[in-house]
Amino acid sequence: MRAAPGTAGRRAGRPLGDEWRNRMDAMLHAAVSGQPWHALPEQFGKGDTVSRHFRRLTHAGLWARLLAALALPRCPPALRAIEYWLCRAARRAMRLLGMAGLTLARRLGLYSALPMLPCYMPNRNLSEALHRFQARLLDRLFSDPPPPGTLTRLGRLLAYAGGRRVWSKKLAPP
Repeated sequence: MRAAPGTAGRRAGRPLGDEWRNRMDAMLHAAVSGQPWHALPEQFGKGDTVSRHFRRLTHAGLWARLLAALALPRCPPALRAIEYWLCRAARRAMRLLGMAGLTLARRLGLYSALPMLPCYMPNRNLSEALHRFQARLLDRLFSDPPPPGTLTRLGRLLAYAGGRRVWSKKLAPP
């Protein structure tokens, strides 16, 4: 679809203007309160509009970039002051970010951005290293008899790397 003549570089739709701040406040309010989007107070506008904007910002990588900026040693004090709200918003976006978002938050050490305790999550780095080790170990196991309990220990280690299958809501971070 082509743009109308004379509108090159402009985006369709109504410009946000001062609504940008209101929408960001609404997103942070929803992230910290844990309420569904439709339960936002009327002062923030429609919940559908705010949630759509939140998803767009998530897909654009805003929350991941903010987490990376928070982990920098020279993080601006203004950003550091709202770290809690940004981590909660990133936690809400983790479902959209997927494993890449989880790995990023874990590597940066921002555990409050994770949707569960780190011990219950798969450890991507450990899992990849173990799979490489497992292939070499299995080659050696078939040439020499393994010491007793080797396969049991290897199975437990692989299960640990994959994270826990079931976790209690009581153990979720606040």
